[in-house]
Amino acid sequence: MAVPAAAGAAYGVTAPDPPLPAAAAADTPAPSSPASSGDEFPQLSPAIAAKLDSAIRGVMTEAQVPGVIVALSAPGKGEYIRSFGIADKATGRQMNPGLYMRIGSETKTFTVTALLELVDQGKVGLDDPIGKYVSGVPNGDRITLRELAGMRSGLYNYSMDEDFFKALTSDPQRPFTPQELLDYSFKHPVNFAPGAQFEYCNTNLILLGLVVEKISGVPLHDYIAQHVVRPAGLKHTLFPTGAEFPNPHAHGYTNQTATGQVEDATDWNPSWGWAAGAMISDLQDMRTWAKVVATGTLLTAATQAQRLETDSTGISDTGYGLGIFKVEGWIGHNGSLPGYESLTIYLPEEQATLVVLLNTDILHDQIEPSTLFGKAITEIVTPDHVYNLPKPTEPAASTPPATSPPASTPTTAPPTAPSTTPPTRPPY
Repeated sequence: MAVPAAAGAAYGVTAPDPPLPAAAAADTPAPSSPASSGDEFPQLSPAIAAKLDSAIRGVMTEAQVPGVIVALSAPGKGEYIRSFGIADKATGRQMNPGLYMRIGSETKTFTVTALLELVDQGKVGLDDPIGKYVSGVPNGDRITLRELAGMRSGLYNYSMDEDFFKALTSDPQRPFTPQELLDYSFKHPVNFAPGAQFEYCNTNLILLGLVVEKISGVPLHDYIAQHVVRPAGLKHTLFPTGAEFPNPHAHGYTNQTATGQVEDATDWNPSWGWAAGAMISDLQDMRTWAKVVATGTLLTAATQAQRLETDSTGISDTGYGLGIFKVEGWIGHNGSLPGYESLTIYLPEEQATLVVLLNTDILHDQIEPSTLFGKAITEIVTPDHVYNLPKPTEPAASTPPATSPPASTPTTAPPTAPSTTPPTRPPY
């Protein structure tokens, strides 16, 4: 999933960095700037780079992560860009910073940005009820677009539905339509009254994607490409309409299967994530996007301010705004779907950017590996702002796509055993 959002100043975005070549050297540090005056964020010197290398390798070993790509930077402090491990277990091909990766719930930041652009154009209002745009929504006359974007709708998360799970595990290449996803949700009663509490829910984003389509008159993937990706200067970011995956890309590995065995999920169709989790990007584009989304480059200052108004999530020092979170001062989102995880965050007071992309979603002691990397890195460079989500909040389904049919008997066994119970963690 992701968690919460926050406040930040409107710093404009610089021109995007040129894309890294596919053959960028693994484990090779980017040159660092000369020593600085010594405020909180350190100069990314060889000594700091060595500490980061050690911390990242430690997480990889502890959590058994096949490969990871990391980029860390702040104005005047240099850059740290590294890749570690392997991109393909079958061939031994190494990870490198130029690979395409699936980004899961980071898609939510694009979908909500598209919605907020329409708000700025006066075509839709955040306090409009969803029933104005989509029929058949439980409490549709009461749930607002703001509550959907802020994860406070009370709607049932389709990702948790047992029939959805069975459909997903029976054929990971099958396409799902947005209406099919909503049908899995709407057969359940609502969990709470609109606005009553925070609950991360992929159903919310499917509805917002449909609003963008209805108001704009174009498919969501086209709208995001034309009005979000292109204006942000992103050159390697796309919203797939099927299982397509540009080359070069890393292979992704998951144990979120019907058998509980680790499988290669690279070519699983992400249509079941659609507006909530289907997008693809690369390290360089996500570095640019981290600042764009956190500072509101594509939005008016007033709308961005509303986006960054966070409500409590029940997790200490973590709040969620409109499709964006704030964790210990870091603003952004994480993502997880079978085989891949991502973390893209920005620290306004230091204008620092951190992006982590990895090719597994397998939990370690029930913690997302992206969280483990974020914590290890920020403990070194921003000890007063340590990124840490103490429990899984960016779920990767506890039982997503598998190539074999699910077991016939429901079980409460952990995800390493066969199961036909619905996911305990939503898929992104």
